[in-house]
Amino acid sequence: MNEIASALYSELEAKGWLLADGATGTNLFAAGLPAGDPPELWNTDRPKPVELLCRQFVEAGAQLVLTNSFGANSARLKLHGKESQSREISRAAAEIARNVCDRSCRRIFVAGSMGPTGELLEPVGSLKKEDAVEIFHEQAEGLKEGGADFAWVETMSCLEELEAASEGIRLTGMSWCGTMSFDTASRTMMGVSPSEFAASSLSMTYPPIAFGANCGSGAQDLVATLLEFDVKNGRMPVIAKGNAGIPKFKEGRIVYDGDPELMAVYAVLARRAGAKIIGGCCGTTPLHIDAMRSALERAANVESSLDLSEVESKLGVLTAARANTRSNERRRTRRSRSRKN
Repeated sequence: MNEIASALYSELEAKGWLLADGATGTNLFAAGLPAGDPPELWNTDRPKPVELLCRQFVEAGAQLVLTNSFGANSARLKLHGKESQSREISRAAAEIARNVCDRSCRRIFVAGSMGPTGELLEPVGSLKKEDAVEIFHEQAEGLKEGGADFAWVETMSCLEELEAASEGIRLTGMSWCGTMSFDTASRTMMGVSPSEFAASSLSMTYPPIAFGANCGSGAQDLVATLLEFDVKNGRMPVIAKGNAGIPKFKEGRIVYDGDPELMAVYAVLARRAGAKIIGGCCGTTPLHIDAMRSALERAANVESSLDLSEVESKLGVLTAARANTRSNERRRTRRSRSRKN
């Protein structure tokens, strides 16, 4: 275990939880980023709003902030003719966050955000694994040069691509955290279940120092995902970074219907479900993070049991796809018990 991983674990042991930040893209769109433009280009072209957002998350109480580099790999940047600038843009993203966090009187971890390439690996697609490894390696090098403490691979749907990312990060010597998005009937888009991801995280050649779930549907679905992880085994901290409610299309743009009060409830339920690193994803503003911090600081009975009925009563009903999956699982359980009897 390296120094950064030890420091992260020490923080978690001392406090029991660590507050991560909220959304990057949706907040920058609200700050004027034109629809369809990649937020990552603002790191070099217009860094002030990126810096301001990072500072607002720190002032709200975040102890871990992600860099504005989710789509800064060469495969994604190729869509905008910027594929040769992956390392430069990633380095700038980390420098912005590092400079903000180093001015704080608290220890703030800078996590280098790395999203999927947007391509499918062989044999399903045409992207060779060795090329994927190099794509992630290039981005990770830029993040390391800019001062990121560790890499943060997020919103993944494919275990093979996650493995490629881990191999690319290993070449830099950085630690990494990994999250997948379970937004398709309690599975990722490529069919990975929470339990499969948990098992894979523990058995990887270069395993993460923390794993979990992000994005997906509403906050209630993310907490439901946590209940499918074996999160209380003590072997690896679990991450929860749920969306601020359900996305809805309003007046030509996507908005999220979760207010700060809802996300405060989500944060406490995520902790009760076993998450140690808790933040928000799409739609989560600094106001949401401030409410989450206050709720976590006041929280009691974190060891009490939690089931889906309580999750739904406090956060809203599960999305239709997950609810159908839950219903099917109940029917299978009843049939199994009937056969045994």
